[in-house]
Formats: sequence, C-alpha cells, structure tokens
Amino acid sequence: MDAPEISAKAGINIDAVLEDIVANIPAPTGDPGAPLKALIFDSQYDNYRGVIVFMRLFDGVIRRDSDIRLMGTGARYKVLEVGHLRPIGLEPCDELSAGDVGYFTASIKNVSDTQVGDTVTDAENPTAQALPGYRPARPMVFCGIYTEDGSKYPDLRDALDKLKLNDASLSYEPESSVALGFGFRCGFLGMLHMEIIQERLEREFDLELVTTLPSVIYKVVKTDGTVVMVDNPHNYPEVSSIAEAYEPYVKVSIITPNEFVGNIMPLCQDRRGEYKNMTYLDQRLVELHYEMPLNEIIYDFFDTLKARTKGYASLDYELSEYKLSDLVKVDMLLNGDQVDARTSRASSSRCPSRRPSAARSSPARPCAPCARTCWPSATAATSRERRSCWKSRRKAKRRCVSSAPSPSRRRRFSRC
Repeated sequence: MDAPEISAKAGINIDAVLEDIVANIPAPTGDPGAPLKALIFDSQYDNYRGVIVFMRLFDGVIRRDSDIRLMGTGARYKVLEVGHLRPIGLEPCDELSAGDVGYFTASIKNVSDTQVGDTVTDAENPTAQALPGYRPARPMVFCGIYTEDGSKYPDLRDALDKLKLNDASLSYEPESSVALGFGFRCGFLGMLHMEIIQERLEREFDLELVTTLPSVIYKVVKTDGTVVMVDNPHNYPEVSSIAEAYEPYVKVSIITPNEFVGNIMPLCQDRRGEYKNMTYLDQRLVELHYEMPLNEIIYDFFDTLKARTKGYASLDYELSEYKLSDLVKVDMLLNGDQVDARTSRASSSRCPSRRPSAARSSPARPCAPCARTCWPSATAATSRERRSCWKSRRKAKRRCVSSAPSPSRRRRFSRC
C-alpha cells in the first residue's frame, strides 16, 4: 500500500488521506444484540461528575440509566451519561453501540475502580468472558518522599491525595525517618512513573522534596516458613532469620545501532545481566535481549546506557519472575549513627570484600596501606576502630609522600 504524498501545513492532498482511511482501514465489528462488552482504555477525575471513563464497545449497547458492572474490580454503577469523544470536547448522546468509542459517567468517586484494561458489562445480562489482557496495576519501584521543610508534611499529604484521584496506580503510606522526619513510602509502576510524580509534586504544588534511593520488592522466606514481601530495605529481616531471599528479574530489550553493541554488553554483564539473544532488525539496528535484576536498572542504568550509545539506544523491560539471590543489607553511618533513609540492598557478588554472615562480629580489616578500609558489614566497626584506621591511613600517606624521589612520583602517590 502506497502512502499518499501530503503536506498538512500547506493543506495539500489531505482528501487522499481521508479516502485511504475509508478504503484501507476496516470498519469495527461487533454484535449490538449481544451482551455488553466494552474495554476501558483511560479515565480521568472531574470535580463535578466524578470519574469519566473512556471505553471502546466490542458488543452490545450502553444507554443512560443502564446498570453496569466492572468485571475486574466487581464494582456496580448506574450510568448517568454517555457520549462521544469529539475534538472540541465530550458530546453527550442517548446510547453507544458496538464499534463506537466514547465515554460514560456514573458518579464514580474512586479512580481505582476503573482500571485500564478492565471490561465493562451489563449487570443483569453479563458477557460470558471478559476481554483478555487485563492485569491489575502493581507497583514495582518504591522510594521515600519527604519535604525539606518538616512543616510542609500536611501539604505533601494533600498533594498526594489529589494526584491519587487521577492516578490509581500510585500507592503511598506514611513513614518516618530519624534523619528526614515524616514522609511517605510511595510505590510506582517504574522509573518514568516515579519521575513524573516527583515533577508534578514540585511544579504543581510548589514542594521542595527529598527522596530516598529507589528500591524494589523483595520476597523473603524466613526460617520459620513465613514469607514476607519487603519494599523498604530498612525493614529487611536479620540475616539469622532468613532462609531464602528472592528478587524480581525483568526481561530487558535494548535497540541500538550495531556500532554500540560492544559498549552495551559489558554494561549489562556488570549489572548481573544474563544474555539471551541478539537480533538484527536491519543493516544498522540491533535488538539485544537480557534478563537482569530490576534493582540493577532502576537507579542509573538508563543514563549510563544513553551515555555509552551517544543517546541512540532505547530501553524496554517487563517483569519476568522472582529468582533466588544472595542479598546483603548495606547501611550508611554518619558519625557512627545509622542513617535509615540511606539503607539499601545489594547482591553479595557486587561487594565481594564483605562477608554478610560475619556481620557485627568481625573486626575491620584494611585492604592495603593508603587504601580505603573494607568493613565486613557497614555496622561492624566501632568508632574507635574507624579512628585508628584513619590514623593509619594518614601515617601511610605521609610515608608515601616523604619517600617520593621525584615530583611525578609524588603526584602519583598523592592520590592514595
């Protein structure tokens, strides 16, 4: 099929586009006499009419005053208004039939009742089977959100309540931190969703925010057989009570020009990625498939990928499954005190110099003179041990500088 040559700016050959749409795009099919079956593809909250649900009808008819049921959530409502979607706005009508795309309102107060992908059917004469593909929205990335000014906590709470009206996939619950005060633990669908919510909070509600490191949900099987889902690294159980720990893996698809494949493969391998296959889309583009932990890509993987490919690579991922992993808890100490907001989880393969089983029992061991001390655990050493280690480093550094025979050698050892 040949594409018509047009210019929308100059208004040239626009009629050919409309004719091609009529001739080449098939009309929607459906049975108006069958039970109602409609797909929700979007929704928005209106202060006066409640939730406005946008849908496409596959079968049946929906009218004003119809009793409907949402098959995914099980909620029942009475339709107050139906109509078409027009370029200038919403246009009410008496009914919508199979093949139409439109909207309805039913005084719905909660956006979470109208999930995208859910099926709308008649409450008295329901369809036998829902439309395939519906999956409830499930947060995958979590982080703590706090205000720089502690007195702005009520404003943050009100802002999240307002965002929740139009974004049912956003989840949050109050939490407190010794270092940051009162805030909220928020769950997001992914990194892009998290960045959008943070930008809206700062721009629309004029809030100055402090966010913690993003994390994922870990599945922990304890020694007594109980299974817990941990979304906050600070609440990770003690090592002695853990039998097995699982972390989520995702299927990663990267499309890039073929000259950057050599830069991407080491990056994925460093992030514990498992190579699956590589497909050439054409003479220049390559699609790489990896399976890697979600925790490895939620922080700076995308930025590093763009830097290594000069901005040409694109990234897509979807949840695969939970896999058994050897995880350790990383605590940050400030002047000897633990900062709970900076606690994170890491794989033991990423920190081979630490021994999780010896946490809180082994003494600190310096790797080499003038080198940084590798602690078996972030909380294993006492303040006295750290001070003695710092004194040893300063003495070793002075010995290195004093024994340097030339300026070039002094500059080399000055980085110790």
